[in-house]
Amino acid sequence: MYCALPSPARSFSRLAGAALGTMCGDALGMPVEGWSAARIARVHGRLDRMLPGRLAAGSYTDDSQMMIAILETLAQRGGLDPAYLARRFLARYEPIRGYGGRINALMHRLAAGEPWDRVATDSWGNGGAMRVGVLGVFFAKDRESCRAAALTQCRITHTHSRALAGAAAQVLAVRRAARLGSKGRAPAPGRFVEHIAAQVENLDAHVAGRLRAMPPLPLGDEAAAREGLTRAYACDVSAAEAVPPALGAFLAARDPEQAMVLAVSLGGDADTIGAMAGAMAGAYWGLEALPAQWLEALENQPLGRDAVLELCRNICDENY
Repeated sequence: MYCALPSPARSFSRLAGAALGTMCGDALGMPVEGWSAARIARVHGRLDRMLPGRLAAGSYTDDSQMMIAILETLAQRGGLDPAYLARRFLARYEPIRGYGGRINALMHRLAAGEPWDRVATDSWGNGGAMRVGVLGVFFAKDRESCRAAALTQCRITHTHSRALAGAAAQVLAVRRAARLGSKGRAPAPGRFVEHIAAQVENLDAHVAGRLRAMPPLPLGDEAAAREGLTRAYACDVSAAEAVPPALGAFLAARDPEQAMVLAVSLGGDADTIGAMAGAMAGAYWGLEALPAQWLEALENQPLGRDAVLELCRNICDENY
């Protein structure tokens, strides 16, 4: 089990910011998942409000549901316990949230009693990265434990080197965002990207190269950033083509709203790219900076917004 250490970067505001940022980006992108950037712009213009899609407006998808299972594991176990986490994935599993066929089959294998470390497949998808952001805040002080925990949780469902590198890149980006935010320092895009790429190169050189393909990102210019990111990346369900544009959306933004609006405007796997950008933005700017109207619109059923906030409070109270 990987246990966290206290850190100024791991405050309630930043942990809850990463968690609720994940949910906001996920819910914002949910109705346009699979759309092209051009179609999103044509139908919605600037998509900056929660809309209904295959789920009700403000609903989260499998991205956030699996993130919530990670929070439950941290709250109950004080660290990343993969066997416990696999059980939480199964307990929280609702096919309606949009799990793919491969994960549906994996959940049936877990339900049949197969061990957590024998059910994953050699997938290069972004599923290990989409849910991992909160670990970047939880392990903000300890980079090696952060990276190791991200890889372990990924291996429950994904074992391909690109999936592992994508999960590591996402968690280390959230960790760096939380640490910079706690010091009031602005991220320098070039240095930020190179720092993350260097940390994952030994896991998968292709993912590191895709990170280094980041286009110029003029701060606050959504149109220019969207054009550059959609030219550079496929923005699809692969880790190599989803994690970098999420990072780019965060680095190009002046605030959390702009980060998530830009992320979901890229099209493709919009809910996941939005969720990952939201985790970075929430960790950097904190819970208080997330748009109040989005938080109000978020799903708030028994395992919704308020329950997630309570999990974050419990985690922070337990570890200080």
